[in-house]
Amino acid sequence: MTDATLEAPADLGRARRNVVILVLAQAILGAQMSVIFIIGGLAGRILSPHPCLVTLPLSMIILGSTLSARPLARFMQHRGRQAGFLLAVAAGATGAAVAAGGLWLGSFALYMAGSALTGIYMSAQGFYRFAATDMAPEDYAPRAISWVMAGGLAAAIIGPAIVRLTSDLTAVPFLATYLAVIALNVCGPFLFAFLDIPRPPAPVPGASAGRPMGQILRQPAIVVAMICGMVSYALMNLVMTSTPLAVVGCGYATSDAANVVSAHVLAMFAPSFFTGHLIARFGAPLIVGLGLTILAAAGAVGLSGIELEQFFLALVLLGLGWNFGFIGATAMLARAHSPEERGRVQGMNDFVVFGGVFLASLSSGGLMNCSGGSVQAGWSAVNLAMLPFLVLAGGSLIWLVMRPKPA
Repeated sequence: MTDATLEAPADLGRARRNVVILVLAQAILGAQMSVIFIIGGLAGRILSPHPCLVTLPLSMIILGSTLSARPLARFMQHRGRQAGFLLAVAAGATGAAVAAGGLWLGSFALYMAGSALTGIYMSAQGFYRFAATDMAPEDYAPRAISWVMAGGLAAAIIGPAIVRLTSDLTAVPFLATYLAVIALNVCGPFLFAFLDIPRPPAPVPGASAGRPMGQILRQPAIVVAMICGMVSYALMNLVMTSTPLAVVGCGYATSDAANVVSAHVLAMFAPSFFTGHLIARFGAPLIVGLGLTILAAAGAVGLSGIELEQFFLALVLLGLGWNFGFIGATAMLARAHSPEERGRVQGMNDFVVFGGVFLASLSSGGLMNCSGGSVQAGWSAVNLAMLPFLVLAGGSLIWLVMRPKPA
């Protein structure tokens, strides 16, 4: 692939071809994330020395993603998307192998180390949506983001199916599942060989590097987009992380937990077929506001009871709310910076987003297992914790829409 500027004229044909590759990557490689989020808390329950720490391995995934977001963005700014995505699948395969070793040896620390490496892959997967816009005309960018996110629909089917087929294949629970995750990552180099996004040239002396980060972060649209993206993703993760523990803790089977999470992930990505069209027609702020409202409804259903049908409905609403909130916030961000600021702004955004997700994931196990004396009390605490963050995001969005526009 020859070096060329990422600021080259938009190429709709090339953008569409890249979207196909990124959709496949989201579907095939992305399946590992639904696999790991289904089994991570359950494996943590086997290995953890304390009930409050059972979701710590999932928090380590988010921490790995948070810490790698900005370095990975800089790496791709200098070496290109293809190189960054290849580095990430290598980390994903290594993380799965280390986690499998932790299960085999009964080592909680080793399992957490593997989870942290998995976070590097998770960080790169977050950049698929931005990569879809690199060569896209402005009016095609929201649809490109939506189509790539829609690839998660297939991941929602593939991931839980892998769990159902592999979780009990070996004497050590979930060991075969992690071997399957390694196989998924091996598909990465074959997919990304067809990705055609120009690699950035060496910086030209004296060329503009865009605004300083301090000035960028004083732009209201960027700050609000980061807040809404962070809240949408963090609250989704807060509830989803606890869901398998709550479902199994209420007396349902592991397969029931997998089915609930499968319905949730389907709801996360199925709307992506039309979310971009809705953003183009009604504007990103309105779609983000709709997403935050649906997230609030998910919390209300979660508080209403612990029947299996209530788990399904709460998690479906959680997925829908995440889709509108997160994709809408991504579209807001993509329009608010210049091409030369892309790497820094996207890296900072994902650092903020996954930093919030890390705190949510870290809190999830404590709220679920150490709040009150029952599973129902813990599940209620998880859902109640959504409220202040929804107020923060909703308030910031209303402020952005209502503030006087510059003359």
